Amino acid sequence: MTHAPKLAAPDKGSLLAHGEVHAANLSPEAAWELVTSGIATLLDVRTIEERSFVGRVPGSKHVAWATGTAMTRNPHFVRQVSAIAAKDTTLVLLCRSGKRSASAAEALTKAGFARVFNIAEGFEGELDDNGQRGRFDGWRFRGLPWEQD
Repeated sequence: MTHAPKLAAPDKGSLLAHGEVHAANLSPEAAWELVTSGIATLLDVRTIEERSFVGRVPGSKHVAWATGTAMTRNPHFVRQVSAIAAKDTTLVLLCRSGKRSASAAEALTKAGFARVFNIAEGFEGELDDNGQRGRFDGWRFRGLPWEQD
């Protein structure tokens, strides 16, 4: 029997004092455990194209943090997330490598969302020495569920 970690709303004052503005970074496995246990909702902040062509987590919600090849920031991001999740919902955010989702988590926390976590390795992971993703970390590398068009 597995147990999901007990989560408390972060103390924003102490987080800001340590230079963090979202609850924490999670491994893909820890995030998936929270999602499958019903504790958290997975929010994919990648583009529609990334989700279609690279893959996506079944059952995940989607609001793009940025769009287009220029990665233009979505000015309606917080409002769009607010339409699908209450501010006390535990959210785990996913992007390609964990960088955009960290920025998105910061924006949501600043907007009053109390339980926002970043999936640190992202869906594809970091680049290796050959400039390729998915070789040593990331959601897919960890063997977690995903689907593709």
